[in-house]
Amino acid sequence: MSLDIESIYKEHNALLEGHFLLSSGNHSAFYLQSAKVLENPKTAEILANELAQQILDYGISINCVCSPALGGILAGYELARSLGVRFIFTERLEGKMTLRRGFDVKHNERVLICEDIITTGGSAMESAECIKQAGGIVVAFAGLANRGLCRRTNIDGTYSIDQSKEACKLTQDIPLFALADFEFELYDPKTCPLCKDSVAYKPGSRH
Repeated sequence: MSLDIESIYKEHNALLEGHFLLSSGNHSAFYLQSAKVLENPKTAEILANELAQQILDYGISINCVCSPALGGILAGYELARSLGVRFIFTERLEGKMTLRRGFDVKHNERVLICEDIITTGGSAMESAECIKQAGGIVVAFAGLANRGLCRRTNIDGTYSIDQSKEACKLTQDIPLFALADFEFELYDPKTCPLCKDSVAYKPGSRH
């Protein structure tokens, strides 16, 4: 039986309602605060195991999980542990996503990019570019939840991106795995109706 991800986020006070500024620059009345869910190691393990099973059922071969810092690190580490592969992360140095701290990527190493939440997939694509430049192969993207800009289809167990909105930055020929798909309305800050009554708050990790 699949997990009810929305209920889990609500149980951990991690599905927030208000006026939020997302890392993409858009505004939203809802925010998924995965850090509140992942602060409980047992819950993190359960979610990672569920996501890992989805990936294993797909039959894809993975040697390594890579996450963009900071938000994706906990989710990526737990997923790597569940899959039994090594874990690395990228981080921003002077605004540019970089592979540091002695991490390396073997030639043709098969890497999955894991975020906590997939919104536009921008950070995931930046990490993917780091992996490619280092000689690795990006074979999949994954997140605990997908905010719906990168719409997924699941036909005969194939998780591919289809009919994505223009804001989606993920490569469409690489599968995207997620435990749930949320479709919250996003607003351009220039036309955001929420701005009439309040100022957008940024609860995420990127400042």
